[in-house]
Amino acid sequence: MTVRKNQALLTADEKRRFVNAVLTLKADGRYDSFVATHNDFIMSDTDGGDRVGHRSPSFLPWHRMFLIEFEQALQSVDPAVAIPYWDWTTDRTPRSALWAADFLGGTGRSGDGQVMDGPFAGASGAWPIVVSVDGRNFLRRELGNEAIQLPTRAEVDSVLAISTYDAPPWNSTSEGFRNNLEGWRGINLHNRVHVWVGGHMASGVSPNDPVFWLHHAFVDKLWSEWQALHPESRYLPEAHTVNIVDILDNMRPWNNVTPAHMLDHTTHYTYDTTT
Repeated sequence: MTVRKNQALLTADEKRRFVNAVLTLKADGRYDSFVATHNDFIMSDTDGGDRVGHRSPSFLPWHRMFLIEFEQALQSVDPAVAIPYWDWTTDRTPRSALWAADFLGGTGRSGDGQVMDGPFAGASGAWPIVVSVDGRNFLRRELGNEAIQLPTRAEVDSVLAISTYDAPPWNSTSEGFRNNLEGWRGINLHNRVHVWVGGHMASGVSPNDPVFWLHHAFVDKLWSEWQALHPESRYLPEAHTVNIVDILDNMRPWNNVTPAHMLDHTTHYTYDTTT
């Protein structure tokens, strides 16, 4: 069984193996297919039209499947690798070990945001940006924008306390747990982290930054915590909802995976909750 660990608890060997597996996927072209898929969906998901991966109830099951598929790709390189999660309520500054040169590297330089250290730096030659929104071929970050603060544990707990999964009109204006976690309104957790990291993470091609996977693993962990806190609450909507993935509808691009298939993550992986 795959166990996802807090990145702060990874050994030096676990960090190295994760980075090496990611670099292997980049070298053989598989990594960029994930970036392209995410960008395709974030650009096509709109409040008034068909929406699958974002701005909708299927945000959480869609990304759960997206992470599973990426994790399986990593494990085709190294079966011991799992996606670690970044608890941004604890590791809250650009000085956190997450951003050290032996793992993800640090913030970008002033002017163009180019990441200058670590395995994903432009100068390494191992991380050319292929799926780009602006033509630049290097990874960009701007950690810790002064106008943005990472969410606190108190804010997370207030979102976890919301007992209703989602509500009409099932988009970025909805009340409910999903939209407060996704971050289009209310407390704004997930979206705020993307903006705090900045650079590629603040765009549709956010998986260009490997921290995307660690961020979404924590978002997924929070969904699992909500499920445990509210066992009587269910995924909504259930049927016959225009432009929305109901619980038994197939989710693109897989077409054989429904939100119902994604409700129990323990058939695929568990989370190590050691602190």
